[in-house]
Amino acid sequence: MEKFDIRQCAYIGDAVFELFVREICIEKAKTQKTMHNFSIKYVNANFQAHLLNELQDFFSEKEKEIIRRGRNLKISISKKNNPQIHSLASAFEVIVGYFYLYNKDRLKDFFENVKKYLNN
Repeated sequence: MEKFDIRQCAYIGDAVFELFVREICIEKAKTQKTMHNFSIKYVNANFQAHLLNELQDFFSEKEKEIIRRGRNLKISISKKNNPQIHSLASAFEVIVGYFYLYNKDRLKDFFENVKKYLNN
């Protein structure tokens, strides 16, 4: 497997996913409040963990290995948060960042699948 910085993938993946949700949000929501509510409904650890689990069949074996590495990434979270959920959410951000940095076509396909889960 090629070398890449897993933390950089997570960092950029977080921003890419939020921008993706916001782009959909402006098509659907008309007020600042509804845009905000739409965004926070989908840009959070619980939803990202849910998506990662729901879309397992989408990923190749290589991508599943990247996700595994993302899940094992050491992150600091507050005691009130579920470490398992945050681990999955970090893995989600890693794979989004990986697609963004190294395979934009795959990112496009991935986001087409994600759109099915963004209802409102």
